Amino acid sequence: MRQYQICELKKNETVKIVCNMCKKEIDVVDGIPQEDVLSVEKRWGYFSGKDNEVHRFDLCEECYDKLIRSFGIPAEKE
Repeated sequence: MRQYQICELKKNETVKIVCNMCKKEIDVVDGIPQEDVLSVEKRWGYFSGKDNEVHRFDLCEECYDKLIRSFGIPAEKE
């Protein structure tokens, strides 16, 4: 979840990212998150139960690790 502040140029600036799973707050300095996060945006298609809805969320690295440990097929890594 992103928290924004309106700047003088009327452009939204991210000032904080909050992990949607654990609610950990990640500071953003000069537009740069101080920790890495997984940001997901998904627009659901017409053949889903969420027809054309857009879902967005952010996960801290610890919650990402918890999520992928629950996968039946491991995530691919390079």
